[in-house]
Amino acid sequence: MSLLLAYSYRNMFTRKLTSLLTIAGIALVVFVFCAVLMLTHGLKKTLVNTGYDNNVVVIRRASQTELQSILYRDMTNVIKADPALRRLPDGSAMFTNEVLVLITQSKRKSGDAGNVPVRGVTANSMALRPDAKIVRGRTWREGSSEIIAGAKVAKTFQGCGLGETVRFGMRDWTVVGVFESEGSGFESELWGDIEQMM
Repeated sequence: MSLLLAYSYRNMFTRKLTSLLTIAGIALVVFVFCAVLMLTHGLKKTLVNTGYDNNVVVIRRASQTELQSILYRDMTNVIKADPALRRLPDGSAMFTNEVLVLITQSKRKSGDAGNVPVRGVTANSMALRPDAKIVRGRTWREGSSEIIAGAKVAKTFQGCGLGETVRFGMRDWTVVGVFESEGSGFESELWGDIEQMM
């Protein structure tokens, strides 16, 4: 065994270039492996923080995500009538129908375009996501062109900060509040009155 170790040690210094390339190759593989693990951990953390154990998202059959799904109002009325849903003191279902679309906005630092999710929400949306809290400004008024921005999107994208204006859906929307949601994916969204969004 000592002969093999001595041979390997001597060989490493005799063939320096080959040894350096081998070490660099192994280091690169380890770096890529670690980077993939870090990315996976970050995605899992964000997605887990975005979900809640007692909330259910209903999407159309054959849809893979909220963005691909369309449920009409009569379908949501059927879901709302399900006795398995938690009920509020007045007997109504703890339920919200929402609209989710993507818009393109320019980033503050680079000016590059990026996708920003816009979510049409109801008053129950905040109750269903108890981690979402307004940290600056106020919530939107129903029936108006007011929206609130997640902390990350407000910091990253032009027009998404408190008091700024975003243009989509053929009109201007004023950001009247900024909310945080414990680092979840909702902090990268704009929220406003669902009736106005539709």
